[in-house]
Amino acid sequence: MNVAPRASAPLETAAVVAGLVRAYGERRVLDHVDLHIARGEFVALIGRSGCGKTTLLRALAGLDSIQGGRIEAPRTPAVIFQEHRLLPWKSLWQNVALGLGEPGARDRASAALEEVGLGDRLDDWPRTLSGGQAQRVALARALVREPTLLLLDEPFAALDALTRIQMHRLIKRLVAKHRPGVLLVTHDVDEAINLADRILIMRGGGLARDLAVTRPIDAADLRAELLSELGVGVETD
Repeated sequence: MNVAPRASAPLETAAVVAGLVRAYGERRVLDHVDLHIARGEFVALIGRSGCGKTTLLRALAGLDSIQGGRIEAPRTPAVIFQEHRLLPWKSLWQNVALGLGEPGARDRASAALEEVGLGDRLDDWPRTLSGGQAQRVALARALVREPTLLLLDEPFAALDALTRIQMHRLIKRLVAKHRPGVLLVTHDVDEAINLADRILIMRGGGLARDLAVTRPIDAADLRAELLSELGVGVETD
């Protein structure tokens, strides 16, 4: 098995994927995928279950090997999963500061927690948090290192509707401030429309569509087009 080399991307580029191949036995989950994500760009990736969305994200994160192609991305991109993955035996600021390993780590963690609205809870424990608050800490932990690339694997899927709206507003504000390139894997078409500058549709191991989201948008028409691409009919009265 050959693993493609990973190199640092230029400043204006967050990630480049060229001819990416990932197979499980005889089945190619990723079949010569090409992708470019720029700094400050928010890209959403949608598709049916099992189409390879998370496989592509994990390859970009360096968590999965590949059989062919090329990846140019940071060696340690920031990743947020559906589960917050906070360490229960560490305080909130210690969770955010994981891996910083330098003087001033508490101050940097404090500033990151302040950005997500939890600046007064540095010494609290993860068990005291709601699901939305825990994801805010995970977001602070991801952004404290000023990453070039931020990978989001359905981080809002388990949240209630109101908390999800609040998290959408927060992530848009912080991405605009810190300007990482973002790849969001989601099953939620409305979430993709709300957050993304571009929406990619994965099908058959490749990227079947690449749609720019120009604002202001006709969300209803775009939603209908995306659902049609996914093979889901839109009910009409």
